[in-house]
Amino acid sequence: MLLNQQLVQQFVTHAITFGDYEQEDCIYIQNQLLRILNASGIDTDSEAQLSEDATANTIAQYWIKQAVDEHCLEDALYKKENVEAQILDLITPRPSVMNRHFAEAYKKSPEAATNYFYEMAKRNHYVKEDAIAHNINYEVETEYGDIEITINLSKPEKDAKQIAKAKAEPAKHYPKCALCVENEGYEGSVTQAARTNHRIIHLKLDGQMWGFQYSPYAYFPEHSIVLSEQHVPMAINKQTFINLLDFIEQFPHYFIGSNADIPLVGGSILSHNHYQAGKHTFPMDNAAEIERFNMDGFSTVTASTLHWPMSVIRLKSENRVDLINAATHVMDTWNQYSDEAIDIRAFSNDGERHHTITPIARYRQKQYELDIVLRDNQTSEAFPDGIFHPHADVQHIKKENIGLIEVMGTAILPGRLKEEIRQVKTYLLGDKSLDLGIHQQWAEHMKQTYDINQQNVDDIVGKEVGYKFKRVLEDAGVFKNTDSGRQAFKRFIKQL
Repeated sequence: MLLNQQLVQQFVTHAITFGDYEQEDCIYIQNQLLRILNASGIDTDSEAQLSEDATANTIAQYWIKQAVDEHCLEDALYKKENVEAQILDLITPRPSVMNRHFAEAYKKSPEAATNYFYEMAKRNHYVKEDAIAHNINYEVETEYGDIEITINLSKPEKDAKQIAKAKAEPAKHYPKCALCVENEGYEGSVTQAARTNHRIIHLKLDGQMWGFQYSPYAYFPEHSIVLSEQHVPMAINKQTFINLLDFIEQFPHYFIGSNADIPLVGGSILSHNHYQAGKHTFPMDNAAEIERFNMDGFSTVTASTLHWPMSVIRLKSENRVDLINAATHVMDTWNQYSDEAIDIRAFSNDGERHHTITPIARYRQKQYELDIVLRDNQTSEAFPDGIFHPHADVQHIKKENIGLIEVMGTAILPGRLKEEIRQVKTYLLGDKSLDLGIHQQWAEHMKQTYDINQQNVDDIVGKEVGYKFKRVLEDAGVFKNTDSGRQAFKRFIKQL
């Protein structure tokens, strides 16, 4: 395999412009490319197949395809991702340089710093904008306001060859998980993602070291992860509120929140303490405040419930310390609270804890805000997946845990739905030969409810998916939006 000389020169220009290199490093960069791609030399005769303004990633993808075609690289997803990350690492500043540039940009403004870091993460294809663009996104109007639907098609599925290799691969304990700081610069393997071009910004939250990075397969603009530099389990406590508000003070243009810290209502990674942040206004941000109340001892804090499918208490204050103490009071009270009349129990008979919260912080209108979403992870004979979890009749749309992002009104639905929904539409337009399986009952309901035709089928099915997600959130709400549920919520508020 030979690398086209013009493309090498174009890539070297990117490396000098954006990486740590200078003009005298040209030959060094060229030889690194030959090594990474298992190429034998430079082709000085043929013309480049790409335009002169091709990005570094475009050039990298061209070379990877060439390497596969010429049998210099195995046609396996993880192999191609590893080579991609190594090539694009050459246009990425070293971690120390990246952190220094970030700090210099921060002197201008917090937003200038995150803009610098985010642009780099897109440029070196750590944030995979091209894959994210395949996601299906739209909004559905409900009585709670617009909610957001995302069918996640961005993350590539592992092929059979990679799955087989991963099964045979011996267990590795370094890095301990996908969030550990040790992933920065890690080559990756058949079982672990390529992270050669990965960078972490180091920052302090309440005097402790944390990492800040962007998510490769973002669910919303500037989707980022704030992770403990220690591999310690998820924990929601007073320190969580301190950390969230400390982050907001440093980056007031972002929100930040945490998944819950216990199974069924928590996120997909409970083994490493982390938060999620970004630059997005979620549907829940705009939820109406329906009932204000006071808490003794917290005169500077405004408290209210929200018109939302889940049970949320919003706390606002200009006084950060008072807000932290008020939030801790709400959390501690909830963690001990039971109401047998509506199946709310803080503990099992054996002492297992069932209550926790999903907290979200933001800075708005010169006040700190903390949204505290009440969570309960009990199961029962009637609801083995969770009493306050998507119930069986909506699991054909969403059966996974309801995490932070969904709590705020953005559905992250599985990629399987793209083809399944296409079949549902085909059935609704008259193809009776299709067996819709788990969607059959839903399709029959739509046939009876609507006069469906070619012009309106997309809108109807899209809207109905949104209604199902609304139900998912209502199932996860501990105090239902019914007369008895609202009375029960008031009973809890009296305890505050």
